[in-house]
Amino acid sequence: MRPNGRHTAGASQLSTFGLWAICLLLLSAVAMNPTTAKAAPSQAAATTHVYLLRGVLNIFSLGLDTIGARLEAQGIPVTVANFVSWSSLADEAAANYKAGRIKTIVLVGHSSGATALPDMIAKLNHLGVPVKLAIGLDSVFKTKLSTGAERYINIYIGDGPGEPVRAAAGFRGKLDNVDVRGSGVGHITIDKNEAIQRRVIAEIDAAITRSRGPAAPIAAPVAAPRTARSAAAVAPTRN
Repeated sequence: MRPNGRHTAGASQLSTFGLWAICLLLLSAVAMNPTTAKAAPSQAAATTHVYLLRGVLNIFSLGLDTIGARLEAQGIPVTVANFVSWSSLADEAAANYKAGRIKTIVLVGHSSGATALPDMIAKLNHLGVPVKLAIGLDSVFKTKLSTGAERYINIYIGDGPGEPVRAAAGFRGKLDNVDVRGSGVGHITIDKNEAIQRRVIAEIDAAITRSRGPAAPIAAPVAAPRTARSAAAVAPTRN
């Protein structure tokens, strides 16, 4: 007996609908699985390490934690710590750099954490380790940069407690002081501001891209700063 034509057409439609349903389920599974869609981090990102230094009391610079989480989502390793740890962190970074585990070092600090950055850079340079990028957010004490990161960006509030960073004699690298007065950010909120966070992350991404090219020369070694006389170490009644 020949099959009914209408029945055959209906079966064909059901088969088509079933196929579409399977395709939609597969697409949904891909969309809901973030590990499937997430691109693997580049080698340059994976061999970068970003050190983020909080200010006094360790409770007012929590925007750095947000920046760190966003960088980790890009596959960039980070360490978030209080500024008083800058010397031991420099030792750790130097050991990892010399062992080949890190190729690009980036430093970010807020308040007293920003004030500690020149000391950390000086110690790393003394150990023969280059710093690709350093970003300070509203450093609260007058700071001179005697040795160099390849690029140093000081974002500060000119009519607030923040201070511009000065280049001392013999400074190597590029120094940018960025005054954000009038932008609506304050000393306690600058690290949490969305626009500032985007700027910091964009600068780090750009530094990682630059790190794929020839390495910049290391600044001439200088005497390592003494922790007890560090501007960051003697300070800090202000965050």
